[in-house]
Amino acid sequence: MKILQVHNYYQHPGGEDEVFSSEVAVLRQYGEKVITCIEDNRKIRDIPKASLALRTAWSWPFANKLKSILKKEKPDIVHFHNTFPLISPSAYYACKSLGIPVIKTLHNYRLICPGAVLFREGMVCEHCVGRKYPWAGTIHACYRNSHLQTAYVNMVFNLHRCLKTWSKQVDIYIALTRFARNKYIQGGLPKDKIIVKPNFIYSDPGVSERDKKYVVFVGRLAQEKGIRTLLHAWRRLEGIPLKIAGDGPMKQKMEELARVKGIKNIEFLGSLPHDRAVELMKRAYCLVLPSEWYECFSVTLIEAFACGIPVIASRIGAMAEIIKGDLTGIFFKPGDSADLAEKVKRVWDNADEAEKIGKRARLEYEDKYSAKKNYELLMSVYKMAIDKKVG
Repeated sequence: MKILQVHNYYQHPGGEDEVFSSEVAVLRQYGEKVITCIEDNRKIRDIPKASLALRTAWSWPFANKLKSILKKEKPDIVHFHNTFPLISPSAYYACKSLGIPVIKTLHNYRLICPGAVLFREGMVCEHCVGRKYPWAGTIHACYRNSHLQTAYVNMVFNLHRCLKTWSKQVDIYIALTRFARNKYIQGGLPKDKIIVKPNFIYSDPGVSERDKKYVVFVGRLAQEKGIRTLLHAWRRLEGIPLKIAGDGPMKQKMEELARVKGIKNIEFLGSLPHDRAVELMKRAYCLVLPSEWYECFSVTLIEAFACGIPVIASRIGAMAEIIKGDLTGIFFKPGDSADLAEKVKRVWDNADEAEKIGKRARLEYEDKYSAKKNYELLMSVYKMAIDKKVG
């Protein structure tokens, strides 16, 4: 099969970029012909604001570029990942004008939330979900803390709702969990077009030889990731070292909080290359995921599964679906630092339980999240889209 994969890279590399690269790699590994067409948000600094605003709504430059590629390569299918802001929905129209099926992976909640995360002021927020005119986001400046920019993002997405772009120009949406699929349906996407296919790991890191030296957090240091709850929990966990790998808007505040509160057993490592972050996890006793928003799908979570280390996670969103409580991981109440501290101590003090959880997590990875399994699922989605076109 000949597949065109399309993605708009972020200014700061993240999970969506990693998933795009992994899917391209696994398709090529199994012999599929893959062409890529990309944009990069690092270009934004060189684009005039007025031009950028127009391109967010309808990018003629990218649509024309894409049409040229489609006519030359004649792919069987086009698979989109992130399209915001430089690719824009105009790309779907370019594909449909030539009769080529369109797949779109829903990596975040941007189609139903101007901030893309369903999180505001320290809490889950669903005020805009399912609203015909979701202007609450504008009132609260949910996109980049700007009323004006949020108003424009809302206008763009409302325009495409009116044009029925989301219902007519995309053949199949890929949601990463059943939980996320239900949220998109609440938000107005056609339920008969949304199927569930999880993320995966392209390179198996192998099972770790866990060492009782530290607990690890790997992720963005932001409010929705529960980083403040994590630090407050560690005030109660004297003697249990924590390594924090990642960067983000709260890094300096959290370093200062740790200093002021005298939390000596925390080490901030900053942003690490992906391979080093995985090695850090492989040597960890367990991974903590204290997110307080509806994670679409945490690749870090299944990397921990693959390494065979226990995961202690907040029972919310996709994590509540992916983890089997007390079997492949341990849950705590979201935002509850005392409960988190209790669960960390429980695992730290019970090596036998930790070992059993890690082994079951590894089996879960092998069954659901390996490269081979993802390739099979992805090809079934592509064939379904092509059959729908033929039908």
